[in-house]
Amino acid sequence: MLVLLNMSSPLILITNDDGIHSPGLRYLIKIANKIGKVVVVAPDGPRSAQSHAITINNPIICEKIKIDDGKQLEFICSGTPVDCVKLALSEILDRKPDICISGINHGSNASSNVIYSGTVSAAIEAHLHSITSVGFSILDYAEDTKISHAEEFISEIINKLLNSKKSLCLNVNIPKFIENSPIQGMKAAKQAKGRWVEDFDERISPMGKRYFWLTGSFVKEDDSSDADQIILDDNFISIVPVKYDVTDYTKIDEVKDLLNE
Repeated sequence: MLVLLNMSSPLILITNDDGIHSPGLRYLIKIANKIGKVVVVAPDGPRSAQSHAITINNPIICEKIKIDDGKQLEFICSGTPVDCVKLALSEILDRKPDICISGINHGSNASSNVIYSGTVSAAIEAHLHSITSVGFSILDYAEDTKISHAEEFISEIINKLLNSKKSLCLNVNIPKFIENSPIQGMKAAKQAKGRWVEDFDERISPMGKRYFWLTGSFVKEDDSSDADQIILDDNFISIVPVKYDVTDYTKIDEVKDLLNE
């Protein structure tokens, strides 16, 4: 199912974890269509909090689809966001994309949210293949969230990445639209310390079985001026470079001491 593509313009691979019909994805496609040749491979429904999951126990269905009148090519996939990237690179595209863009996610992927994120994991999967990549998220879970206030910044980031010779993978979070409160700019950031405090809502099914809905609240544990959460609170876009290597290099000597090396 290799798609033959013109080499004259940048090849942009787009995916997400909210599903192919998500307003955030549809808006991102419109932005990217102004920049290059767009191929979308996205899940057939919500896949939030899938992290780097892949499908190994079931077949993956992937079919070409036409959703709107845009010039992009689109494929709908039954798998996870990472499955979508893997399929695109192995079975759909005839060459490596110049950039992989994931999003625009509805909801924050700042701080520790990033470790659960299917959006960011899709970008990281592309970066595993030496593809410049970026995951975009907006701090608003509403389906009808406004994104137009950030369009100029999103376009600028995409173009800067395409024009850069550096191999980067970025986690970009965008403040929620607030009337008469424009975005103040963009800042490089670090991942803030923070965590979710879980609260399980227990219920009983008609069959008498206990079941749970996961809820909770996010606790900030970092007030550093360069932490993504703080930057977002100041109405700036936060840009955190991320990588797939999760080695804690500061602890290697402690492990050696533990092993008496």
